Amino acid sequence: MNDLDKKFYKIRDVAEILGLPASTLRYWESRFTIIRPRRNDHGTRFYTPADIEIIRMIHFLVKEKGLKLEAAEEHIRHNRTGVSRRHSTVERLREVRDKLQNLLDALDSRDKAVAELNRRRLAQQQEKKPSKKREPKTDSPQGSLF
Repeated sequence: MNDLDKKFYKIRDVAEILGLPASTLRYWESRFTIIRPRRNDHGTRFYTPADIEIIRMIHFLVKEKGLKLEAAEEHIRHNRTGVSRRHSTVERLREVRDKLQNLLDALDSRDKAVAELNRRRLAQQQEKKPSKKREPKTDSPQGSLF
């Protein structure tokens, strides 16, 4: 999860943080009564970190669990702490999975590098060894037949 260190975020910032289009945020704002960003005199929306967390929960319920908008709003309205805990648990599990995948990728690339190093060392050792080519013998102990 991103650390939200500012008090207010513009819609462009929220869209970037959550990976959602600004139009989706505006639509959800019109459909969900629980999303109410502050507005200045010019109508610019300012989202608080609490607003962003609610939008994250909505995103989880709608996009990942496949709930309809009305069902997602009911879930949040009646069981906000349960949805929040479930969402945060899923996010932590994703982070752990990503870290484990990065470790596996690093180990895989390390194994490939070690295999390449061993292949080069073997090739160098074979170059250093004198080749054992047999030259034809001119003085044979059996002598010539004629």
